[in-house]
Amino acid sequence: MHDIGKSTVGYYDPDTCDLGAFRSLIEQTTQPAQVPHATAIEKNIPVYDMANLRSELGDERSRRAIMAEWATVLRTGAGVVALQGAYADTAVLDDATRIYERIIAQEKAGSGSGGDHFAASGANDRVWNALQKLCEASPEVFLSYFANPSIAAVCEAWLGPNYQMTAQVNLVHPGGAAQQAHRDYHLGFQTAGVSASYPAHVHDVSPILTLQGAVAHCDMPLQSGPTKLLPFSQAYRPGYAAWRRDDFRALFEDRHVQLPLTKGDAVFFNPALFHAAGANTSKDIHRFANLLQVSSAFGRAMETVDRDRMCKLVYPHALRAKMENRLGAADLSAAIAATAEGYSFPTNLDRDPPTDGLAPETQAAFFERALSERLDEHVFAERLDQMTAARIA
Repeated sequence: MHDIGKSTVGYYDPDTCDLGAFRSLIEQTTQPAQVPHATAIEKNIPVYDMANLRSELGDERSRRAIMAEWATVLRTGAGVVALQGAYADTAVLDDATRIYERIIAQEKAGSGSGGDHFAASGANDRVWNALQKLCEASPEVFLSYFANPSIAAVCEAWLGPNYQMTAQVNLVHPGGAAQQAHRDYHLGFQTAGVSASYPAHVHDVSPILTLQGAVAHCDMPLQSGPTKLLPFSQAYRPGYAAWRRDDFRALFEDRHVQLPLTKGDAVFFNPALFHAAGANTSKDIHRFANLLQVSSAFGRAMETVDRDRMCKLVYPHALRAKMENRLGAADLSAAIAATAEGYSFPTNLDRDPPTDGLAPETQAAFFERALSERLDEHVFAERLDQMTAARIA
């Protein structure tokens, strides 16, 4: 990525983010020579006609050339690629849509709508873990849906092989409001304070760990509110610190672009790209997209660890040490970091929704809170069990 942006002692501070530097990045233009496999360039976004490229993906040398082009676009180019006709036969999308509509109805009749990211709960219909739910409802439809070499190729282009697929359905009804401009998972799903606690080089790493995609299950003209995108914005290194600033969001609203999509099209973008779901101003279009959230195989620890058991064993000793003033806050925090799970994800977002904003409370945060509230060890263990049960798929 372009080395533009300031850091303070190795950390990014929102107050030092440079709007002028950001503006200079987004004023770039995608040149045809940079995307020779693209059929067209629309609003700086290269569009790839998969009817033409599908056969080329069957040849390993051609496939690698296409993937290398996509990776370059995602990293240092526009940051987004559009795959026109990613699904040659859209009948499988109709089959999946019917299944998801049944799931939505069942879930609304049950516990109601859960939390959402960057939009108010209830503003749309969301199916968390749509991947597993589709598989359980119809393994045959699931197989046909994900037997898609175009999607596999773009995922591998950015993440390499052995990536991990997840999906969340988003159904935005007429009148549905737009999201606020943001960046995505990992650092984009943290609060400003948590994001700022990660050193600058981790901000560079976060985008290459995931890939964002959206499959259009219906035609999406501009009035239906397809995703608002800001080409080249992913190259602004302090962007995870900057995206919450009003001036950066105002520039996003002034300069973003939107691509109308046809059923069967797909869009994939760097998670660091400034983006937001658009407002559905149509009278009768229920904008239906399956949001693919794909992760690198490398986002895993070397060993499996039973952190629940470790927390239950350590907590009474930590509580006693705190009450007897044998360990200070920094000492306890260090011990908790070695004991408890410090990250909210992965989780079951149906039972463990982001009701406090972006992410559920972590095990480590609960451990520290329990110490500050001096919870009884049995109460601590009971609450820990409830948190674990909520996060199991």
